[in-house]
Amino acid sequence: MTVFDLYNKPDDRNVLDRTEQGIIGQPLDRPEGKLKVAGAATYAAEYPIDGCAEGFFVLSAIPQGKVRSIDAASVEGLPGVLGVFTDERMLRRPAQGQAGAAPQQDPATIEYFAQPIALVVAETFEQARAAAEALKVEYEPSDRPIPYDPESAAAKVEVPSDDKRVDAGDLDQAMKDAAYSVDVVYRTPGHASAAMEPHASIATWHNGHLTLYGSFQMLADNVRELADSLNIAPRKVRIVAPYVGGGFGSKLGISHDAVGAAIAARELGRPVRVNMTRQQVFQGIERRSETRQRVRLACDGNGRLIGFGHEALVSNLPNEDQAEPVTQASHFLYAGENRRIKVDVARISRLTAGSVRAPGEAVGMQVLEAAMDELAEQAGIEPIEFRKRNIPDTVPADGTPYSSRMLATALDRGAEAFGWDQRKPEPCQTRDGDWWIGMGVASAARVNMIVTAEARVTLRGDGSVLVESDQTDIGTGSYAVLGQIAGEMLGLPIAQVEVRLGDSELPPGAGSGGSFGASSTGSAVFRACETIREKLAGMLDCSPDELRLKDGMATCANRHVALADLLAGEEIVAKGRIRRGKTALDYNQASYGAFFAEVAVHVWTGEVRVRRMTGAFGFGRVLNAKTARSQCLGGMVWGIGSALTEELSFDLRTGRLANHDLADYHVPVQADVPALEVILLDEERDPAASPLQAKGVGELGICGAAGAIANAVYNACGVRVRDFPLTVDKIIGELPVPD
Repeated sequence: MTVFDLYNKPDDRNVLDRTEQGIIGQPLDRPEGKLKVAGAATYAAEYPIDGCAEGFFVLSAIPQGKVRSIDAASVEGLPGVLGVFTDERMLRRPAQGQAGAAPQQDPATIEYFAQPIALVVAETFEQARAAAEALKVEYEPSDRPIPYDPESAAAKVEVPSDDKRVDAGDLDQAMKDAAYSVDVVYRTPGHASAAMEPHASIATWHNGHLTLYGSFQMLADNVRELADSLNIAPRKVRIVAPYVGGGFGSKLGISHDAVGAAIAARELGRPVRVNMTRQQVFQGIERRSETRQRVRLACDGNGRLIGFGHEALVSNLPNEDQAEPVTQASHFLYAGENRRIKVDVARISRLTAGSVRAPGEAVGMQVLEAAMDELAEQAGIEPIEFRKRNIPDTVPADGTPYSSRMLATALDRGAEAFGWDQRKPEPCQTRDGDWWIGMGVASAARVNMIVTAEARVTLRGDGSVLVESDQTDIGTGSYAVLGQIAGEMLGLPIAQVEVRLGDSELPPGAGSGGSFGASSTGSAVFRACETIREKLAGMLDCSPDELRLKDGMATCANRHVALADLLAGEEIVAKGRIRRGKTALDYNQASYGAFFAEVAVHVWTGEVRVRRMTGAFGFGRVLNAKTARSQCLGGMVWGIGSALTEELSFDLRTGRLANHDLADYHVPVQADVPALEVILLDEERDPAASPLQAKGVGELGICGAAGAIANAVYNACGVRVRDFPLTVDKIIGELPVPD
């Protein structure tokens, strides 16, 4: 039996507050955690497939043009070489994980530097790599190249296909009439996902059916994308991805490795593994777009916003729909009746711009929050009070009501825990030896959504339970959370719950992306469990509301029976399904929080060190306190990187990515990350968000974090940097002369 749920009405029954097992919200360990830390979890490239050949990509040596010829004969005699593949079905861009969107194929058309153009397959990885490096390729450079710089006058600027711009009132006049205003331009660089596990695929064929062992986030979509690329029916494709070593958006869609491995394996009649190198992933998968953001804010004498402008320029390849949604939170976060919000996209020659953790808010919020501090200083209003004063009652542009919103609470609770009252309002007021000390604050916001998801729950005859979905776990805790939902609903200790994920032959879950996995697939598990509870209640001749389930025992009226005895060896199977419904339109839904940072800035060199950070976050019901806290911690670390170290550096003469590995693309390491405090605000449920009354948390921890650090740097030394990251070269020349 399948329960279908078009989520049209908020579920305010508070079911999970009335169940009795007591494991929802608890900081339970991830059941697969021991396998991962012991090296026993099998990742994409590690499956022991007999007779597996190895593939290695050849990358283009020019940024734009055509492949004139590839001399396969130049390497076919090298040791171990099995073939050179240049099939037009191979990808020139990775897919973007959008259902129904066909991947961009034909690698002979070169759109960016280091685009994969051919796959060399050999008996060993080393042989394939040597042959790929020796392969002779002739090119025909483009006679009409497009720019590499998005701010070049020659760059074609377009309106994105999913344009959500707002132009309400008269912002220009509001800026003139304002008691206080700021009109500033900030820039953020491109970012890489830099997931720990590089992209890899193993392809095997049997009787015309493909099994692909890969590293992906959205298996149902990925099956369709792969089938479309190969021109076969989706029913002939199976993807297996039970463990994914991070994705952060880079594995939402299929990439070059999957299609290349599948084509080569079919032609060779044997399995083929393609394990992309770190440099190939950096250069060929996707990036977060750099941004240029103009922020205009205007307030009256009481510090009330009367004008709000946020305009962004991002970039992508021609004919690519994805445009970094920089202003996503700006639509609903703060007041201001005169509004101008828009995003434009410049068409340039760089690798594909796509989704990187918290697309939109990650870079939009850090800029907005820095600008909010600039206006608060002008108006002479304490930064937290200024933000709280401008929290609107409804969405400014259209009057849509909010669901739950804990922004003010997060600001207050975070400030108290952090010791914000010790902050000096003027820069250069606190010194510790050769270091200026400062504090900064920023709001956090990330849109919430549920997407279509299914799950199957089986209450076995022995009283244990099995949860099944193709939902992936990319390190976020899907195994733990889905198990807790089922255990709580069916009254079972977590040890009696088995969770199977990451196989496209299982019911299609939401996948991992957009912070929607737990609430969407979790809601499908919840609905399936409700069906099972109804059947159990019927077996005991009582209503579902009267049924009590705990520790494998069912109680109703005067009956108290073990589930195993009640089932008598028979199993109950139910499917649950959730779909986005009217609640998504009737309410503005988002998760909220606040960041607090203390930094030290060296008085002579301008070096910045983050000394401590606090984050307070409200996202409805907490499903697992440990995994939620870990997501927030990870997001805050990303915020440190965005503020201080991370930047994709492109050569504007060729579009070549200069820092294409972890040696030169600087993610924060242990020495960069101080003590981080996370406060989970679990008081307010959100029935409009999902039947679980939970919202997304996976990306919230990054959204605005870098803004708090930038504000702290200014508070420390009086230097306002509007070009992220805040490296010493941008600070040292502006430092005040120390006493």
